[in-house]
This record gives sequence, C-alpha cells and structure tokens, in this order.
Amino acid sequence: MLIQKAVRYRLETTPEQENLLARAVGCVRFVWNRALAVQKSYLDHQCGTLNYAGLCELLTSWRNTETFGFLAESPSMPQQQTLRHLSRALKDAFDKNSVKKFPKFKKKFVHDSMRYPEPDHIQFNLKPVDQDGRKVLPKIFLPKIGWVKFRKSCLIGGEIRNVTVSRSGGHWYVAIQIEKTVTDPVHPATSAVGGDRNVKENILALSDGTQFLPVTAYRNLQKQLAREQRKLAHKVKFSANWKKQKAKITRWHQRIAEIRKTVLHQVSTAISKNHAVVVLEDLKVRNMTASAKGTVEAPGRHIRQKSGLNKSILDQGWGMLKQMLGYKLQWAGGMLLLVGPAYTSQTCAACGAVDAGNRKGAIFCCLHCGHEAHADVNAAQNILARGLQSTAGHAGVVCSPE
Repeated sequence: MLIQKAVRYRLETTPEQENLLARAVGCVRFVWNRALAVQKSYLDHQCGTLNYAGLCELLTSWRNTETFGFLAESPSMPQQQTLRHLSRALKDAFDKNSVKKFPKFKKKFVHDSMRYPEPDHIQFNLKPVDQDGRKVLPKIFLPKIGWVKFRKSCLIGGEIRNVTVSRSGGHWYVAIQIEKTVTDPVHPATSAVGGDRNVKENILALSDGTQFLPVTAYRNLQKQLAREQRKLAHKVKFSANWKKQKAKITRWHQRIAEIRKTVLHQVSTAISKNHAVVVLEDLKVRNMTASAKGTVEAPGRHIRQKSGLNKSILDQGWGMLKQMLGYKLQWAGGMLLLVGPAYTSQTCAACGAVDAGNRKGAIFCCLHCGHEAHADVNAAQNILARGLQSTAGHAGVVCSPE
C-alpha cells in the first residue's frame, strides 16, 4: 500500500530569514494575482486562457524586466508552482463535474505559503553541532533562503516529494510531504461500530455505548477572543498598534484550531486502533452550516438559533474527524463507511419503528415496543446496521483519505 502523508515542523528563523521568507511568499502571491488578472483579461476579450507553458513564458519575461525584477531575487520554483496551481484551478472552475469556483485574488497575510516541488533542491542537516561541539537544532536548506533551523518533533520516515513553507500565527512552518510503500496491513481488531456525531453532550457516540466529550475550544475562549476584537475595533486601521492587536487575535484563533485538532486526533486514533470498521452518516456539513439569513424578498427564520447551531457544528470539526478516521483506518487495514442519515435518530434500534416522538431530548423511548436507550447511542446502532447492510449488498461507500 502506498502511504502519502505530511510531517510539519516549526521553523526557528532569524530576523533576516523572516524577511527573505516574507518577500518570497509575497512574490508568489504577486505572481498568482498578476497571472490571474491576465487570464481574466483574456476571458473578457473571449480569447480563451493561457496554458501553463504560456504562463511560464510570462513569468520569465517579468523576472527579466526592471519593473518586476524583484521576482528574480526570490526562488523561481515556488513561483512556477503557483502558476501550475492557477492552471489547475481554472481547469476545475470550467469543469461541469467540479464544484470548485473561479479562483480569487490572494490577500496579504491570508494563507501565506509557497511550495518547493523538487525535493532534490532541498537539503537536510539532521545532526548539526556548533563551534563548541554541542548539538543544536537540525537545519533545512531552502533555495535563496539558506539553512534554517527547525524543531524536529517526529521522524520524516519516507521519500520526500515536495516541501511547503507557510506562515501561521506569527511563526513559520515547513510541511514535508512524504511517500512510502508498506505491505497491506491487517487490522488487529475485528469489531465494527457506528458513530453518531453531535454538538452538545458528546462529539461522537458509538454504538457500543462509548461517548467522547465535545470539543469546546472556541466556546471556552470566546469571551477572551471577543475582548481582544473589541480592542482591535478601537484602534486606527493599519496602524502599528492595530497590526500588533491583529496578530494577537490571529494567535488566539491558532490556539483554538490547535486544541480542536489535538482532540480530534486523540478521538480518531483511539477509534481506529480498536475497531476495524467504522460507519458514519454521510453529512453535508457545508449545507448544514449555511446561513439562514435568506434574502430581502425571502428573509430567513430563527436566524440567531441557526447561527448558534452552525457555530457549534463548526467548533466540533465534523469534517476533519471524518477525514482523520478515513486515512487512519486505511493505514491500519480498516474501513470507513458512509451511509444516509435520514431518520437515524427517530428509528428504534430494537424494533425498527420510525416515529418522531420516539426521541425526547437525550433519551430515546420507543412508543411501539418500549425500548429505552441513550438517543445518540440508539442512532449510532441504526447507523451501524445500515452500514453492515450496505456492505452485504456491496453498496457501501469507502471514505478514502483526502
């Protein structure tokens, strides 16, 4: 089995290296925006679009001019790679079978990153020593940036395919995509469970009765975040103090995201190790968290309640949990199945009767046979039954890693 994964390390940059990285990602953003403007101009004049080779010729001409000569001071490979991404994005936008939209112009400080597609240009010094012979942090060599120290928190463990450098929360990170071939794994467990995702009492309830506490990172830090945002509103926009406060808020959001990711990793790892087959509802999270405001002609209803529900769903990270379970089960030799979510919370797991009155809050009480159980566990048992039935009929959907 071919395993593709990424390991992410935090870079320990010097002020000079931070300036070089900021200029490099700025050049990548400039190339994307200017190339996108050229493509939109071609489309407006009904001349089609330039292919990747044509965009590369434009990039070469830009790098050789005085006006855009600053592009030549930064590495060329990430600039070429962003043109490749733009060509792919335009192709997907015009694909009738794709749901992706037309690419947008990139903003400063929003998802700043650049990718080195050729691993041969990247070097490592994993056991460096200083002048006194003491061990120091390992280093990675980035073209036109130099040797940069990084915190090696785990082994690389595979053949390097590409390297992505990004900025998040005031720090720089390097993500190394690796690839390795292993023998087809056989899961040590033989059990199958169904899972019902929730937002209140638990993030996930399993059919065997196991329940995992919900993620409350955003809810716990919401007051502190609101206080910092009020401070930002009282400062002059784009002033020095405004930028400092903006960076502080960014760090709060990063902290919330890291807490959420840590909890989801713990939950998905525990489940994938103990169960060979996991069945989840095929929920359309994007549709479920859509705004209820509506339009001027047809305004929505219960907007405040729907907004609170959307916030809770997004805070739990349902989509991320499904993704983690998908690739972790595949790596362990297991399987993730997705089934239709209709009436799973109203169906009795004992007799199969469907009635909206069966569920009363957190308790499920069947009005037909008297079966009582935790409502989420009962729904998880129904999900498991549907998954096993679909597998028997060869209609199961396997969730592959994204």
